[in-house]
Amino acid sequence: MSDYWTRILLLRWVNKHISSFGGDPSKVTIWGQSAGAGPVLQHVVANDGKTKPQLFRAAMTSSTFFPSQYHYNDPIREFTFNRIVEQSNCTTATNVMACLRSVDADVLQTINVAINNSAFFGTYTLVPVVDGSYITQRPTLSLLQDKINGGALLSVTNTFEGAKFVDQTMADTANATTYALELFPAFGPPRADKVGAIYAGLGTQIFQQNVLMGELIFICPTYGGFAIPPGQHANDVPYYWPSSGTLPPFNNTVFIDAFAQTFTSFAMALDPNVKVDSTTITPPWNRWEVEHTEMLFNARTDGRPVVRPVKTDDALLARCQWVQIIFLLLGNTFDQWRLVTDSGQVKVLSPLSGNRDALYEGTFELEKRKNEYLCTSDFEWKISYAMGQLFFF
Repeated sequence: MSDYWTRILLLRWVNKHISSFGGDPSKVTIWGQSAGAGPVLQHVVANDGKTKPQLFRAAMTSSTFFPSQYHYNDPIREFTFNRIVEQSNCTTATNVMACLRSVDADVLQTINVAINNSAFFGTYTLVPVVDGSYITQRPTLSLLQDKINGGALLSVTNTFEGAKFVDQTMADTANATTYALELFPAFGPPRADKVGAIYAGLGTQIFQQNVLMGELIFICPTYGGFAIPPGQHANDVPYYWPSSGTLPPFNNTVFIDAFAQTFTSFAMALDPNVKVDSTTITPPWNRWEVEHTEMLFNARTDGRPVVRPVKTDDALLARCQWVQIIFLLLGNTFDQWRLVTDSGQVKVLSPLSGNRDALYEGTFELEKRKNEYLCTSDFEWKISYAMGQLFFF
């Protein structure tokens, strides 16, 4: 998490000195792409949304990279730490941390590369954790609970984010259920089977893996609508800075102005509808809370740009909801689930309850059988209640 403290110091410096460069410390917007977008969202949910003083008023993310975020002392994280200690020759040190701090930076970088190269294809081993202080819980849960810093968030994702992070040479042996278990080892076979069933019917097995990776790591946390073919990870980048020397594949000035100036308008006014250039073709854009509105940026086969509001696909929302529930079950958040009775009907109120969008109902009806409560809705896990605790299995 040390790079996060570095960013905090940088943002504090910006807030203190930006006025010397003609800027306004009350109008700071942070932005990141891919592995840079993940940290932006981490800062959005930091300190349960109560960072003092506030370091920015808004955030923008492009292709938010949001891998599994374990607690700092989770066995998976401890295993990685022990590998670093061993390869740094610090195993027998009296003070392991002091030993690691004394290791040459080039040596640590070599270890870092080796460990990441040995990781499951398309994943990275050294990623943020829930430290219990700066990041107090799974960031997606904080987003659902409105525990956020800043007043607005603008996010964009590509249609097929996952393809570059899945080994396409393994198409003949691809299996979405097996892939889910390898990508998220803590799922265990029953939950991996459920994930496989959720993604069944979405084309070939390798395509299902592509969609699974793209949605679980990139799309479900933020959604978005950049679809210029082939719509893969980072395909949107050339359109932000078309004058940087790399021409975008769809080199259409009208389209580029509409897309790029969305971000400029948002940074200046927290609203892409307050346009820097009133001639851009971007139509009125509702917040996502209004009927799950996204803005689609695409092109027709005849070369004309397409910029229009669309509704987030219901099937995508359903898949994201199911997987979110699975992650909650794995996230040591059982204490946040409350069992209540309402006119004799037993219900479970989940951490997804609250004033967020109605997609997350958060109330699941249960049928009592002996000492067990079986869900009568589409929530397929058996839940038992004993000694004031909930157990999911």
